[in-house]
Amino acid sequence: MEILKVSSKSNPNKVAGAIVGSLKKNEKVEIQAIGAGAVNQASKSLAIARRFLEQEQLDLYAVPAFIEIQIGNETRTGISFKVYLKK
Repeated sequence: MEILKVSSKSNPNKVAGAIVGSLKKNEKVEIQAIGAGAVNQASKSLAIARRFLEQEQLDLYAVPAFIEIQIGNETRTGISFKVYLKK
């Protein structure tokens, strides 16, 4: 499963394109975001990705979960969205 890391500065349209591309190859992708701004961009990206898939009569669903990521010597809590192509 491909992992896409989203920051508060990520472009939602570009992330959405990456989500759709990955879903078409693997039928699942994980999006990781740390911080409110990053989670906001990830959420917008999911909504845009659904719009892109709608044009092909496809849809997705996402399962959110908490994750802990080690950054240097610090452990940070973030949000992971496991995204699947709906059949």
